[in-house]
Amino acid sequence: MHAKGEAMKKPKVLILMGSDSDLPVIEEGLQFLKEADVPFKVDISSAHRNPDKTVRYAKNARSEGIEVIIAVAGMAAHLPGVIAAHTTLPVIGVPTSNGALNGIDALLSIVQMPKGIPVATVGLDAGKNAAILACKILSIKDDGIHQKIRKMKDTLKEENEKKAAKLMSSFKK
Repeated sequence: MHAKGEAMKKPKVLILMGSDSDLPVIEEGLQFLKEADVPFKVDISSAHRNPDKTVRYAKNARSEGIEVIIAVAGMAAHLPGVIAAHTTLPVIGVPTSNGALNGIDALLSIVQMPKGIPVATVGLDAGKNAAILACKILSIKDDGIHQKIRKMKDTLKEENEKKAAKLMSSFKK
């Protein structure tokens, strides 16, 4: 599935989820990619229930023009590691906070990859941060994406300054 309006552009980011229940975790990230005008492809591909599909995605991503892969996974969270084992592209893991251990198991599974199979990892349910990190990676060679990241950072700074001014004014009374 491609983002609306992105069918004509070749996807640069591949987002794979282990299940449709992971969609709420990545929705803000998908919105950020749309706003940044970064074409992406999103699909469900479980490392356990459909490992052949997952490996195909990982092995073919580079030849299809993908530059960064985001993998959303919970519980045992093997999806990012399986993908990283089969590609030389950067992989960003997004652990979800579901399951008996509230996501700590997923976080540790993604962070603790063996030597030679790194997976960049964002916080629990941090789909938007994964998209931002993917854009930062893409911005190394794409000035348009770089400018959008710069604008986002400027907006964050302005919002922070407004909050600080509001706080300071509340103590002047």
